Amino acid sequence: MDKFIIKGGRRLEGEVTISGAKNAVVAIIPAVILSDEPCILENVPDISDVSISLCILYEMGARVVYLNRTTVEIDPRGIKGPVVPYELARHMRASYYFLGTLLGKFGRARVAMPGGCYLGDRPIDQHIKAFTALGADCAIDHGMIDITAERLIGAQIYFDKITVGATINAMMAAVKATGLTVIENAAKEPHIVDLANFLNSMGADIMGAGTDVIKIRGVKRLKGASYAIIPDQIEAGTYMVAAAATKGNVLVKNVIPKHLESITAKLAKIGVNVEEFDDSVRISVDGPLVKTSVKTMPHPGFPTDMQPQISTLLCLAEGTSIVTDEIFNNRFRYVDELRRMGANISVDGKVAVIEGVGGLMGAPVTATDLRAGAALIIAGLAASGVTEIDEIHHIERGYENIEQKLQALGACIEKKSIPGSTIPKNAAV
Repeated sequence: MDKFIIKGGRRLEGEVTISGAKNAVVAIIPAVILSDEPCILENVPDISDVSISLCILYEMGARVVYLNRTTVEIDPRGIKGPVVPYELARHMRASYYFLGTLLGKFGRARVAMPGGCYLGDRPIDQHIKAFTALGADCAIDHGMIDITAERLIGAQIYFDKITVGATINAMMAAVKATGLTVIENAAKEPHIVDLANFLNSMGADIMGAGTDVIKIRGVKRLKGASYAIIPDQIEAGTYMVAAAATKGNVLVKNVIPKHLESITAKLAKIGVNVEEFDDSVRISVDGPLVKTSVKTMPHPGFPTDMQPQISTLLCLAEGTSIVTDEIFNNRFRYVDELRRMGANISVDGKVAVIEGVGGLMGAPVTATDLRAGAALIIAGLAASGVTEIDEIHHIERGYENIEQKLQALGACIEKKSIPGSTIPKNAAV
């Protein structure tokens, strides 16, 4: 096991380059299975979720080769069966994307119930609804999701609630189905659009991604493609908040500013200066941070994956802020850790009331999930004294080389290794 040790109180200054989007790449890697030829993926982040995804493909028979640090070639033609290795699937929430892609390729999929961060009840009923509408039979047996279909036929799919995961799975299962599939009340996140663009580059016929109605006309085969993953809006938002929390001045590079609009709008309300360029944003603070209200919503609203980070920033703002997160039940598990550092936060269900404090103090804390871990790093950077963060494997699921990037901005952060069992990056790749 590893931990981060942070000596806080230093302003972040300089430039940071954002990596490829975690939420896009963990869908696009399984989507390669649908191709009848090798694919090349560029701007692939070096994070553990990517390592696990590639390990799954390798163990299933795919050829996986890194061409350089951020470019990987995947040849899926060696995959002969529809079963995802249990031990790998249980470590990652996004392993359920193999359901849609294997069903579309083989007419069957068998995948363990997914793992990843525990953020409360995240059922797969809407995924099952989509597969069933396309003509599949679904069962859950001894922790395994088993889906079979003699033939997938295009259908009308209406989601009872907006769901990113089910939208992605429905898209991947439908690209080779016979006829037209119409997905209504679809999620509109940037990584939905990125997946659609990748599938279309392989020869799929998908229209409407990024709106609440996606239309997919099935095709018989998909060819290989070379495709670059979009920049990670959540990683970008995290560094933007970190710069603000330390009263720093940071240029965040390799971003799509439109993807960041909900984040930049909220930062501006808090008193942060945000200057936008074509593919970068500059964050600086020259006055006090002030209270605001935040409510997470599906895209284009404020993302739930940025809620812990913005809440940490509001601990340093003047006045009382209200943060509401109705996406996940357990998004506020990190609050107890912030309280160890002097934060004044009360939680009632899905609402947090944050009383601004003069500053935070370093303390030993534990990352309870990916974004909570990022929030604790931000708190440690802004705090006086030393902060030690345990369970950082959660953080490494979604942030590439975060300690090196922060060190380059002037942060005093180091990674300390403690003997223990971890999944090695790029294992078997």
